[in-house]
Amino acid sequence: MRTIILAGGFGTRLAEETEVRPKPMVEIGGRPILWHIMKTYAHYGYNDFSIALGYKGEMIKRFFLDYRLLTSSLSVSLSDEKVIWHNGSDENWNVDLIDTGADTMTGGRLKRMLSTNEKETVMMTYGDGVANINIRELVDFHRSHGKLATVTAVRPPARFGSLTFDGDQVTGFTEKPQLGEGWINGGYFVFEPDVAEYIKDDGTYLEREPMERLASDGQLIAFKHSNFWQPMDTMRDLQSLRQRWDAKDAPWKVWK
Repeated sequence: MRTIILAGGFGTRLAEETEVRPKPMVEIGGRPILWHIMKTYAHYGYNDFSIALGYKGEMIKRFFLDYRLLTSSLSVSLSDEKVIWHNGSDENWNVDLIDTGADTMTGGRLKRMLSTNEKETVMMTYGDGVANINIRELVDFHRSHGKLATVTAVRPPARFGSLTFDGDQVTGFTEKPQLGEGWINGGYFVFEPDVAEYIKDDGTYLEREPMERLASDGQLIAFKHSNFWQPMDTMRDLQSLRQRWDAKDAPWKVWK
């Protein structure tokens, strides 16, 4: 099953980083967040990817073209330009890099990507959020209900630390816990090809009319994930993800 990753937005709320690179190429631990997302899918055996490009998409193309160079040790003989690779990539990935327009909205990008597939079930997520979702369980859940679309519902992380009390005595402190109430769209979708019929054109936001119509038609089911999920919407989010990675406390790192 192919995984579509939307990687074409401008990332304006992360302008300090995205003035010079697309948001999915912003790094955590020396690797783009896009790489972290792909590692999660690959951990569960899903190695076929279609990346929907837009803003500064050439940087994502260059990353994959140079992937072996960037991740391997090598020796170069300057006299005959011979290159000896001492190790290679551990990734068994097949990656399609598809230009979907700089100004295309999320629904338009998905519709374009669905048109390149052979009427098959696909997964889709955004290129700016990580989670420890069990992808295999997500796919099994989608297949079990027979509807057109599955969305992963998540509990958003709190913006501030949480305190518990006994009178005035603080009995517990949790930094940025997942909220105990409310569910939101966490990405990590599974779609049947007929979802394309719910999307009008390039100007359509997936999260508006298409999702609303799928819900009203009874064709949208939620896979509830109450464990770790974290978007990278702000510099605060980015710093938190980097700090957790550096501290070897990265819940989304399900791979070895």
